[in-house]
Amino acid sequence: MKNLRRRFELFCYQNRNKGIPNLMLYISLGSAVVYLMSEISGNYFLYSLLYFDRSLILQGQIWRLITYPLTYRINNLLLMAVSLLCYYSIGRAMENIWGTLRFNLFYLTGVIMMDIYCMIFGGTASVVYLNLSLFLSYATLYPDSQFLLFFIIPVRARLFALFDLALVLLDLFTQSFPYNLFSVISLANYFLFFGSDVLNVLPMSWRVNARRFFKKQAPQPKKAKVIEFDAGSYEATKATPKAPYTHRCTICGRTDVSNPELEFRYCSRCKGYYCYCEEHISNHSHIQ
Repeated sequence: MKNLRRRFELFCYQNRNKGIPNLMLYISLGSAVVYLMSEISGNYFLYSLLYFDRSLILQGQIWRLITYPLTYRINNLLLMAVSLLCYYSIGRAMENIWGTLRFNLFYLTGVIMMDIYCMIFGGTASVVYLNLSLFLSYATLYPDSQFLLFFIIPVRARLFALFDLALVLLDLFTQSFPYNLFSVISLANYFLFFGSDVLNVLPMSWRVNARRFFKKQAPQPKKAKVIEFDAGSYEATKATPKAPYTHRCTICGRTDVSNPELEFRYCSRCKGYYCYCEEHISNHSHIQ
């Protein structure tokens, strides 16, 4: 699985400029046009042509499978504008660090997974859940970035992410089927693309304490046999020596040997000599 993930990341890196650039700009502008035309005309004719409807799709209106992301709306013009601007900024930040192709595949995977689930089990695919996966992805890449709650209170992105995940769990146990799984399916692309990196939303202290706890629970390996010589001693182990490397990412463990296409940097704000790959140098919790 790790080899498959590395091949996928290498493929996306080698073709990072392919795809639709500024995808979130087009989605945000399209959503704004649909919203404004609906508000100005006083009816929802354009909205009714684009939203997800399983029965109409089965009758041949297959464009609804990909147009429902344009039906995002909030019943307040100011909040709608701020929300679209926020999602555009998040999308651009993710595209800058991932590349155009990988971000396009991430968003398209979320759309397709929602389509498949709703076509099989019924219900209406919602762009709200799709945007939730987008926000969680940004919080994983930039956990220490700040948002202004009520435009005043600075709150770190990881706190918003943990709150959203708590709401997902609440929906899972309080809503009836198939609606209780909408939020879970919408996050499938998030878990698929990030894997173990989803733990970045947790504070570093939580992760360190969890590692210590599981390390204590795990059975301790036997001590290596020490062979004495006149000139000294050495430890004889059966472990296969690892390939030598110069740089290793503290977060994901990739090295300049396993991933030669990556660039590695050392963080000056961390207390110690900690190395990070190009994906995590700007989105990690500083070790103090």
